[in-house]
Amino acid sequence: MEKRYEQYKKMFLAVVDLLLLLLPTLLFYVMWSERINELLRVDFKNKGNWLMVFCYVFILAMMMGALRGFKIGYYKVVNLIISQLLSLVCTHMIVSVQIILMVGRVALIKRIIFLMFCLFVINWLVMICTTGIFTKIYGWLFPPYRLLHIYGDYPNSLKKKIAARADKYLIENDIYYKEPLETIKSEILKYEGVILNDIPSKTKNELLKYCFDHRVRVYFVPKISDIFVKGAEEVNIFDTPIFLCKNVGLTIEQKIVKRIMDIVISSIVLLLTSPFMLLTAIAIKLEDKGPVFYSQQRCTKNGKCFMLHKFRSMYVDAEKIGGAQLAKKHDSRITKVGGFIRMTRIDELPQLINVLKGDMSFVGPRPERPEFVKENCKKIPEFQYRMKVKAGLTGYAQVFGKYSTSFLDKLKLDLLYIEKYSILLDIRIIIMTLKVIMMKENAEGVFESTEDEIKENI
Repeated sequence: MEKRYEQYKKMFLAVVDLLLLLLPTLLFYVMWSERINELLRVDFKNKGNWLMVFCYVFILAMMMGALRGFKIGYYKVVNLIISQLLSLVCTHMIVSVQIILMVGRVALIKRIIFLMFCLFVINWLVMICTTGIFTKIYGWLFPPYRLLHIYGDYPNSLKKKIAARADKYLIENDIYYKEPLETIKSEILKYEGVILNDIPSKTKNELLKYCFDHRVRVYFVPKISDIFVKGAEEVNIFDTPIFLCKNVGLTIEQKIVKRIMDIVISSIVLLLTSPFMLLTAIAIKLEDKGPVFYSQQRCTKNGKCFMLHKFRSMYVDAEKIGGAQLAKKHDSRITKVGGFIRMTRIDELPQLINVLKGDMSFVGPRPERPEFVKENCKKIPEFQYRMKVKAGLTGYAQVFGKYSTSFLDKLKLDLLYIEKYSILLDIRIIIMTLKVIMMKENAEGVFESTEDEIKENI
């Protein structure tokens, strides 16, 4: 069943994306032509002006792409606005530095910064209006997909998560996968899409083929084996299609480049954040006179243990009663200063020292405590696969998941990172981490029921 105007969706989104780029660029051109160009010792003419416009639009496009600021109809409006805000901040900072160096006069730095700040504010307002208007139009042209939810034996919170996006998806019916296959197939044709929620591979394959044959879109929860195939390489030596899964982790070249990036980025970030780290240390000490840092044993590549350093965010001896446990939402063990530094991720900054030492990488699966690794490997043997690479300060699961995301889902996200790994992916994750820091929901602790959702349905 085709939705109204569905065939025009890509064209609509392409036009909106173009507007999100062209409108700020047009305003930059006006500012450059009318105010900034005259500050140069020799005014730019013709091609010189177009070169500046190209630099601006290129940087903005890269930032918007990396931070997913183009995803109208995909993300919520607030999420998009934060992405666009960060994209504009990064773009204007880079272009401002470029202009200051080109002008070459210290006396004009304040004026350049003022002009670029005014342009930033105007451009962000333009983006907010454009995003708001076209999100409304998108919702009118492309109403939520009417979906059939086919579920398996293991309960999870997927349906609840999908229900939170009523603007995009509407689950109209549920059906158990053990119902007669012909009954399920006839039911599928009544809807615009199907969700295969953790059902056995045999049934999943049968229904995938049926949906493909009848042009019905399918969403399905991947098994661990599905993720392994995601990183497979196509082999065209024979006349039979073959996929190769090397399963070796990172190549030597990737490891070398990644280590160089770790040293350079962690050194720069340590230098830039040192004033904030000093203020944080003073605040922690003043609150309860306890130690500033909290060191804890964590696991990294191949299960090797190391001492991870963080700013202390909980009361001293918080785990004296009850032993090792994850932080929960509204956790009473967290101090006032601790609540703030956890929300803003400042508590993670001392881990930059671990990155410099080589215990961790800047990007990778989060290092877990040995107790949790042991516990989760019993429940999910494949949990150990995430330790094929070094643990990271930020990672795929931190960018696309939340603190409260189940261990099974975090594992799948980490494995996706390992299978899809590239240097560009690392750069993209680092940029997107800026956005995550501004999203409060990503910093919340686990809910009591989260661990109950971890099952051996892999």
